[in-house]
Amino acid sequence: MRHSSDLPAPRDVVTAAELLPGDLLALSDSDVGEDRWYVVTHVLPESPDTIRVALRPPLGGRDHEELLEPTRRVTVSARRTDIDKAACVDSADLGAARFRDGDRVSILRTVDPRAVEESYTRRWGFWHRDADRSAVKPLADDELRERAARDPRDHVVRLLPRPVRPADGIGPRRVVVTGLGAITPLGVGTSTLWEGLLDGRCGIRELQGEEFAGLPIRIAGTVPVDPVDFLPRPAARRMNRAAQFAVLAAREAWADAGFAEGGTRESGLDPERAGVSIGAILGDASVLVGGDRNLRDKGPRAVSPLTTPMTVPSQAASQISLALHLTGEARTVTSACASGTEAIGQAIDRIRYGRIDVALAGGAEAVVTPAIMASFAAMRALSTHGLDTGSPSRPFAKDRNGFVNGEGAGLLVLEAEEHARARGARIYCEAAGWGLSADAHHMAAPDPSGSGVALAMRRALADAGGHAADVVHVNAHATATVDGDLAEAGALGAVLGGPDGLRSVPVTALKGSLGHLQGAAGGVEAVVTVLTLHHALIPPTLGCETQDEAIDVDLVTGQPRPLPTTGDLALSNSFGFGGHNAVLALRRTT
Repeated sequence: MRHSSDLPAPRDVVTAAELLPGDLLALSDSDVGEDRWYVVTHVLPESPDTIRVALRPPLGGRDHEELLEPTRRVTVSARRTDIDKAACVDSADLGAARFRDGDRVSILRTVDPRAVEESYTRRWGFWHRDADRSAVKPLADDELRERAARDPRDHVVRLLPRPVRPADGIGPRRVVVTGLGAITPLGVGTSTLWEGLLDGRCGIRELQGEEFAGLPIRIAGTVPVDPVDFLPRPAARRMNRAAQFAVLAAREAWADAGFAEGGTRESGLDPERAGVSIGAILGDASVLVGGDRNLRDKGPRAVSPLTTPMTVPSQAASQISLALHLTGEARTVTSACASGTEAIGQAIDRIRYGRIDVALAGGAEAVVTPAIMASFAAMRALSTHGLDTGSPSRPFAKDRNGFVNGEGAGLLVLEAEEHARARGARIYCEAAGWGLSADAHHMAAPDPSGSGVALAMRRALADAGGHAADVVHVNAHATATVDGDLAEAGALGAVLGGPDGLRSVPVTALKGSLGHLQGAAGGVEAVVTVLTLHHALIPPTLGCETQDEAIDVDLVTGQPRPLPTTGDLALSNSFGFGGHNAVLALRRTT
């Protein structure tokens, strides 16, 4: 990878007495000719005749010291260097390493700011150059060791062993959650989301734009900040709103997992072993609507060439892939309001069965637009409650009468457990299983029996190797529609053992605080379920002042409640128009 900002040109010839920390230095004309440069990290006069200078390769490595006469002439770049960007790192010792197929080795000539890293992967007993395997002769183990041992002061060698499975790990790998990211109607970041839920804050607000003025219902769960303010503007202009949300959440989750800011290469990961799985229904409908308006009002020349690539629901996944250089896969799942949860489930399986080792998975959506709001209102699916009497979204409440449209993004970093433990990652919980089903009942309405929902829950428990008795918490889908909440409550009772058993399982619903985030709902609710297990604390349900007598669930309201200590599984439910049902099972870890 080139570091063009550190190129050693133009150059000046100075004396050693003029050196300062941050100078990019070549000690001799031959060093200049061979592109051997060092960053001055420290300068100390040692005696009237000598200066002790600490030097570090500009692309990283170990410091060494030189004693220079004050009058000695050296070459420096006219451009100063940030010392902190020259990492102090050790090379791997390949002499005693035992290699296996699947191991990777990278070699970087760190004294040359223009250097491009060489990387090799071991296949069938030989090391193949990643840049062009067909054109470069493979190296034997001893040849690679010899190549890596040259000029140890000038090079940094990294060994990335293939993750080791346990001796009895013949079956699927365990998948764990190591990072979280979210942008929601409560604000930017998972801490803002979590604290807002615990405090009982509501992110639902009135829509102020002129385009919403004529709508019968003008409330929604909108993100209270412009995501463009948190992104580089050239990149943001090429993203739709949902993709902007997704990239912000992905960057937070990536950093939270302990990876380097730039992406896979900066984190020492093989980009081909990392992927993206994002759920979205439409992504951002406003781009297509705006393009159509420009076409009708101003003609074809007014339609941006970015209209098509910014319209497709897959833009969020592709933009995350671009932002963090994830080349393993970038998939998009569209299954109505179950999209985010299904996207996480698919990523779990991709890691379980060895297709990838790391995945960013969740959902992103931005569909608070006039046409969609009008459509939902025409269906009589939206809440008609105002903001003056608490949250308009009232999950499981006696007076519920519809959902509140919303937007945002929520992502998890999923990893194979051995991969996470090998790098010493903090593990939130295990992504233990997931389940799908279809109602086959109606294009929009849920099956009132709840049988499809119950099937997805049972499948998630079975996939996790668990039982109903293991469930300590359910994060309910609970959109606050009359029929939907009844169907889900019936399924909870059927799966978790009837009223007596169900009363012991605390349930919460987030849509009173956030509204219904559509394809992003499953991702955000999974983030909160992970935090619930991690903190052993259940956030309360907002909007349910009086619970419907027909809904016999142990609903957490008013204040947060400690998580039960017996059992280890939490379920996150998502159900969508057309009968799409998806359930995620998460297991707390000690």
